[in-house]
Amino acid sequence: MFPTSFAYHRAESVTDAIAVLAANPDAKLLAGGHSLIPAMKLRLAAPAMLVDITRLTELKGVEVGAGGVTIGAMATYNDVRDAPGIGVTYPILNEAIHRIGDQQVRAHGTIGGTLAHADPAADFTAVFLALGGQIVATGSAGDRTIPAEELFVDLWTTSLQPDEIVTSITLPLPAPGTIMGYEKHAHPASGYAVVGVAVVIRRDADLVSSASICVTGATSIATHARASEQALVGKPLTKETVAAAAAVAADDLEINGDHYASVEYRANLVRVLTRRIIERIAGL
Repeated sequence: MFPTSFAYHRAESVTDAIAVLAANPDAKLLAGGHSLIPAMKLRLAAPAMLVDITRLTELKGVEVGAGGVTIGAMATYNDVRDAPGIGVTYPILNEAIHRIGDQQVRAHGTIGGTLAHADPAADFTAVFLALGGQIVATGSAGDRTIPAEELFVDLWTTSLQPDEIVTSITLPLPAPGTIMGYEKHAHPASGYAVVGVAVVIRRDADLVSSASICVTGATSIATHARASEQALVGKPLTKETVAAAAAVAADDLEINGDHYASVEYRANLVRVLTRRIIERIAGL
């Protein structure tokens, strides 16, 4: 199927792109295009205009510093994966990127694009939330910082304003004693997460001092498994405590079902993957 007719504008700068977005409320940004273009072909999306930002080099680059990593919104998955220091400092990023899409998606799909698109089955949204990241959004009113906890609102919906562009993503430097990992059960046809779970745990004197366990695929937005997080804090990572935490991982989550995976099936996957990841990264 062909998309509906649309106007096209190639942005010369971030300022130019923002101006066009402000003047055309129905316009959409074209970054990697691996989510938007298929949706347009299926006529699930019908923007009146595309604002092409693919050539804005100012939005690219990955910088690892003393306080964490700053990722340009137009950096691709492969750019992040190949950046020096990422694999050692943020092993969860490489684990997630290895499981995202295919070679073409990883080569052209952008970090800013996946966060702005907020697909309920995306992988990076859960990782971003688990790491406690934040974005910088630039619009007509200037720059503002949006923490991960405030970015995702609903299915394919974020707190970004129509004239705002994600310009960078920041992930804090993991504290000493932090372990992390990501796993998912992928849909056999699309490769999207039926359920994906991202885990970031900090240990202090053999006890869990903080736990961030975030789920994608099962819920409408990337979501914390709060009951599981609370079950771990203050306890040692043993098979028994991990099993107890995993058992409640789906509690209080608003899980969605479909013809491929029922609510019950997804809830069980949340529990299974949570236990599997934590046992793996803790060496149990």
